[in-house]
Amino acid sequence: MKKQNIKTHKLKRIAAITMARDDDFFLTRWVAYYGKNFGTENLYILLDGTDQNAPKNAGNAHITKLPHIPMSRSSGDKYRIQKLTQLAHKLLQNYDIIIGCDSDEFLIVDPKIKQTLSEYLSNKKINNTLSGLGLDVGQHLSQENELDKDAPLLEQREYALLSTRYTKPVVINKPVIWGSGFHSIKHHNFHIDKNLYLLHFGAVDMKILEDKAKKRGTDWLNHLQRRGNGTINAVTNIEPSSEKWLKIARILQTCVRPIYALRKPAMFGIKRVIKIPARFKKSGV
Repeated sequence: MKKQNIKTHKLKRIAAITMARDDDFFLTRWVAYYGKNFGTENLYILLDGTDQNAPKNAGNAHITKLPHIPMSRSSGDKYRIQKLTQLAHKLLQNYDIIIGCDSDEFLIVDPKIKQTLSEYLSNKKINNTLSGLGLDVGQHLSQENELDKDAPLLEQREYALLSTRYTKPVVINKPVIWGSGFHSIKHHNFHIDKNLYLLHFGAVDMKILEDKAKKRGTDWLNHLQRRGNGTINAVTNIEPSSEKWLKIARILQTCVRPIYALRKPAMFGIKRVIKIPARFKKSGV
């Protein structure tokens, strides 16, 4: 492979932020991943509820417990992103870059670049925001076993749905206003980087989804067992496309917008599953 001529700059100050409730499994992995990349002292976690416990591996992470306020899903999404946007604005007084994402989302740089996430972002010229291409990782029910919770995720899952929903502007270097779930930024376009990927693991294991549904009630569990999960259904039943679709999807999502959401990416409704490149395992997720 031809060695890339990359001018190295001093590493920038980067912080990662998230908000979580009753999510120790993913939050622990979130801390491990972003802590390894930036140091736990540069992680900021809002816990939704004074009854919540910090992850055992939190180290020097900054943990803030907020009172839990029962509310509808829509209102809850708006409340959480408002709190995280406010936190990002405050942190940008001392940091150069903020990464904001959910606890089951991991921003990786393509290992072929041979740079850490910190190095790569420090060398990038960021115009307010930066996005990775969204990959919604799911369990292939006929090929993959129940998740071993002590092993790396990408050692156990090989397929992902190319997802406009998870092509999120999670990287910012200026005070901006995130939309719910980090899916958009008010008054700003998004810029999909050719070497960044946002991996979402919400559908990584059917058993985990069933356990969550049980806690929510019989109706939720029955619905899941009857209809399945959209991502898991897709990776199980759709023949995977070649890796070239990573580039195609990036071009489409850069150029196409839905009429009802002009600051979000689209792909003309095209649904493609890809086999995750084996080299992505080197990301440590």
